Amino acid sequence: MYRPLLAIPVFLFAASVAHGQGATAPDQTEQIKALVERVELLEKQVAELKADRVTALSSPVTAVPAPGNLAPEGQPLAKPAVQVHEHESQIPQETARQLETHYPSLQIRGFGDADFASTDQKGTNSGFYLGQLDLHIASALSSKISYFAEITLNAHPNEYTIEVERSIIRYDYDDFFKLSFGRFHTPIGYWNTAFHHGAWLETTVDRPFMVKVGGTFTPLHLVGALAEGHIPSGGLGLQYNVGIGNGRGELIGRPGDSGDNNNNRAWVVKVFSRPAKAYGLEVGGSVYRDKITLPTGPEYREWITSAYLTWTKGAPEFLAEFDNVNHRNILTNANANSDAFYAQFAYRLPWFEKSWKPYYRFEYTHMPLSEQVFTYQPQEESIVGIRYDISNFTCFKLEYRFLNSQPPRPGHPFEPAVNGVFFQTAFTF
Repeated sequence: MYRPLLAIPVFLFAASVAHGQGATAPDQTEQIKALVERVELLEKQVAELKADRVTALSSPVTAVPAPGNLAPEGQPLAKPAVQVHEHESQIPQETARQLETHYPSLQIRGFGDADFASTDQKGTNSGFYLGQLDLHIASALSSKISYFAEITLNAHPNEYTIEVERSIIRYDYDDFFKLSFGRFHTPIGYWNTAFHHGAWLETTVDRPFMVKVGGTFTPLHLVGALAEGHIPSGGLGLQYNVGIGNGRGELIGRPGDSGDNNNNRAWVVKVFSRPAKAYGLEVGGSVYRDKITLPTGPEYREWITSAYLTWTKGAPEFLAEFDNVNHRNILTNANANSDAFYAQFAYRLPWFEKSWKPYYRFEYTHMPLSEQVFTYQPQEESIVGIRYDISNFTCFKLEYRFLNSQPPRPGHPFEPAVNGVFFQTAFTF
């Protein structure tokens, strides 16, 4: 590899000797001395370059993997560690030492937000409130094993609560098979695994009703095992998630963290495509199956089917997702189908350094009167807002919401429409 470089001083030496045959002896002596010094200097530089290259190629440079897409518009939160093969040129020895990974390698990232809300709903007060303080903790344990945790601190009247949202140990065999154990965000649909917690990740102030934190429509968490990876498919960019674990607990808004409440495991399968020729496009669907045992005694079979289409290049941004939740009473065979969908459109304006992003979202939730698992909560809501990115790590969001009047349930009063204005400053650190 370095022979051509070594041949340069030899050639120069030979040419100089031939040219200097007509010169006097003292001139030849000085020329030979200078050439010998030049050859020694070049050989020293070649040796240093060779040592630097060997050091760079032998240094294990590995990015700490974190499950899921953690940034808006499909971008990573931070630039991952650069792979060595991307730097075929010589890497300085000091830089190589800095890039070398030592195990375990711990990284911490945080998110937070502060909010203001004002609505005309009876019985509510306007005012400021704290959102979630969210910590992402990642650590590479080896070149193929990593740990990831997400912990949130949540403000409630007279108290704070700490929630372990995710706790995952993952084994990366290759791009086609990665196996994880722990507590995950259930891979149903798009939003629940694309944005996670941390309001800075989302274009809007809050999540859609169907995947709302603390909600019950979609099981947000799964405790168990998850396999994921690519499916050989050429330019289609097919990927899969297959999970099994404890499904809903006695409180159906929470998973079975300390064990399942029945002798039946939940499972989920998700397949999605990110075509190479349509960067930013993602199309997918999922199926979820579980057995629900309510504290009051009845048991239900639950089927959740989901489909979504997203385009996340930012100009424009489009998200659309649909869920159908079927509950069948095991004793009576009575069925109930609840549906929910949302469609969100946003556009990052080309002016002012692309820092302004107006958006609109419409969402609708239907629940039949025969629904016995969910509390009757039909929703129809329109949201108009704008996001302003102050920097790469902070933003302001301002939005107006209109919650349409709901069809009353027998024995329940008619609910009037609700108007609200919401402001949020969200950040990552």
